[in-house]
Amino acid sequence: MNNPVRPLLHRLFVSTLLGLGAARGEDGYRLWLRYDRIAEDAPRAAYAQAFGRIVLATPAGADSPTLAAARDELTAGLTGLLGVAPAISLAAAAPGPGAGDEGYTISLPGEEGAAATVIAANRDTGVLYGAFTLLRGIQTRRPVAEFSCTSRPRISRRILDHWDNLNRTIERGYAGFSLWKWFELPDRLDPRYRDYARAAASIGLNGTVLTNVNADARILTEPWLRKVAALAGVFRPYGIRVYLTARFSAPVEIGGLQTADPLDPAVAAWWRGKADEIYGIIPDFGGFLVKANSEGQPGPQDYGRTHADGANVLADALAPHGGIVLWRAFVYDQNVPTDRVKQACDEFKPLDGKFRPNVVVQIKNGPLDFQPREPFHPLFGALPHTPLAAELQITQEYLGFSVHLAYLAPMWKEFLESDTYADGVDTPVARIVDGSVDHHTLTAIAGVANTGDDRNWCGHPLAAANWYAFGRLAWDHTLVPAQLANEWVRMTFSNDDRVVGPVAAMLLASREAVVDYMTPLGLAHLMATDHHYGPGPWVDDLRADWNPVYYHRAAADGIGFDRTARGSNAVAQYAPPVAQRFADPATCPENLLLWFHHVPWDQRLKSGRTLWDELCLHYQHGGDVVAGWQARWAELKGLIDDERFAHVQALLARQERDARWWRDACLLYFQTFSRRPLPGGVGAPAHPLEYYRGLQLYYVPGIKGAN
Repeated sequence: MNNPVRPLLHRLFVSTLLGLGAARGEDGYRLWLRYDRIAEDAPRAAYAQAFGRIVLATPAGADSPTLAAARDELTAGLTGLLGVAPAISLAAAAPGPGAGDEGYTISLPGEEGAAATVIAANRDTGVLYGAFTLLRGIQTRRPVAEFSCTSRPRISRRILDHWDNLNRTIERGYAGFSLWKWFELPDRLDPRYRDYARAAASIGLNGTVLTNVNADARILTEPWLRKVAALAGVFRPYGIRVYLTARFSAPVEIGGLQTADPLDPAVAAWWRGKADEIYGIIPDFGGFLVKANSEGQPGPQDYGRTHADGANVLADALAPHGGIVLWRAFVYDQNVPTDRVKQACDEFKPLDGKFRPNVVVQIKNGPLDFQPREPFHPLFGALPHTPLAAELQITQEYLGFSVHLAYLAPMWKEFLESDTYADGVDTPVARIVDGSVDHHTLTAIAGVANTGDDRNWCGHPLAAANWYAFGRLAWDHTLVPAQLANEWVRMTFSNDDRVVGPVAAMLLASREAVVDYMTPLGLAHLMATDHHYGPGPWVDDLRADWNPVYYHRAAADGIGFDRTARGSNAVAQYAPPVAQRFADPATCPENLLLWFHHVPWDQRLKSGRTLWDELCLHYQHGGDVVAGWQARWAELKGLIDDERFAHVQALLARQERDARWWRDACLLYFQTFSRRPLPGGVGAPAHPLEYYRGLQLYYVPGIKGAN
């Protein structure tokens, strides 16, 4: 069956993937979707024999724009990799058991009598995901026998959250301006939109929130919805639904009402009408993401109502259309609390079971704010009657922006594997999020995107590893960071083991190195004011719980925030086995020690060293790891294209300087309280403390604000 959309898709594919990518060389635009010819004859011949004929099978067997996208991807990918265009046909057949709604099976020639490789799924998008999996296997040089598989996502809504504003700036964005060219839309569709959709679909993502959680109500007006619909049309063949952030005060700001009280019938009627309008323009609209009563954003508490009241009025409007509400739990009082990290639990735990079935409470991985290391958020496991989404931050707001190398898959894996004990031992966060513990079928995970209009999409040539790893973990949270790093390096740079080993090793060491030179041993929020780039542990002139001094509590008697029963008692928000572990300094993980305890400077840690010496050595170690990367990277010259090699080389040198800056500034400041000398092995600071306190940065990327 001929599909009239297919020739257009093919022309766009060729122009954007092959023509544009080749014309600009290795600038990173192609991300991990590089389909360069395999030089080795043996594997190329084996793949050509196995994948020369491919059948795309669904129960209906009918053609569609999504199957056309799968055909185009396979045609371009296999032609590029193998030098031979495959013969691709459609068939009416069901996948093997276990594929589910979005999954797929890949069967090799000879299996069950098949004469060709078969990618089968219950839905067209499953075939597309299977096509990308097949190409990934070739790109990473997997043996042909390993291609036979069945795979399905463990989480149903796998979403990128873009903190993009309508003026194309990006809050906490470090890779240029927004991808969405609102002024041109809906008249012109930048070819890059399709390449964004291809990249997202290739790692199994199926949703995108186009706008900032600090929302602008205008996005819900008809002219802007037409622009959104144009993007939705590009994304639709790739299985990606669009979502929008809803400003809670929209009924007043764009609706002409006098109130946004969620219990006011006129407000409910306005939201129902707005939902009807949206779905009339965007039939597969995903729903709303809402930030309310946090950091000055309007919300139901402005009217004496609860978060459940606010979420439910939106949910009721979306429900007839199949839409959902993602209601963020990132809240803290305008009046400074005793311990800010407790507020989300205090507000949301009493509301468990009071949200509509199509509401998902979206929770950051930790209880504070995307710090380099935090304990898992205690709300995971505390709301058994409410679907919960994990919100991760792909963009590096607190991890050196797109200047520093920080591969975040180890951090996310640490979070997902944290045992909540919500249903006894072995109840990790991952099983709360995927719904298997509390038997929720509506499940979600979101990542705050690190994309922008830089040619390489993510700023740092190695930062796209985080976009890739997020998507792969969203599909299957049992995957391990080392495997994902290996895949990404092979697909993005080279299959040469001389490249794969060193670059993957750098990735895997990077997050811990950043923690060491920024916030070791459980410290948090030591970043400079507003832009969060560079150290500012001395800052004490802001609202109290925005000040680093609020969190580290350094004094002559020690350092750290006491969250035990003697202090804020935040540990009590966890299940008893977790609370007991965190509350006892002897059993609390040392990498979270100062998060939960105020510890004397001379207390001996497991190493036998004092806390002060251990803290100093962590700061030193982080910088030493980064310094070692430069020599390792230099050995790759000639094995990696010149443009990306030089870009990374320059950034690694900058990161080493920044790591020393962090070490010197923090240790000099904390030394004013500890009154102890730096231990052996720790470098002498380059400048006195007042030099670091006086540093001012201007025009730092990422607009002002917090999320």
